[in-house]
Amino acid sequence: MGQLSEKELSALNDLLADEELLTKKFKMLAMQTSDSEIRQKYEHISQQHQSHFNALYDQLR
Repeated sequence: MGQLSEKELSALNDLLADEELLTKKFKMLAMQTSDSEIRQKYEHISQQHQSHFNALYDQLR
């Protein structure tokens, strides 16, 4: 992959921040619920956002 422009880097940085925030929020929600089915769904969503974060971060390499 070639070098990224400033605009692309800025967008990538924004997306990384968003995915990181969503990962943390869904982890927090999972910890706060007493319903095991909902907890599992929140944990799954958190893992999906972590996966998105990792894929975006790999674009910086």
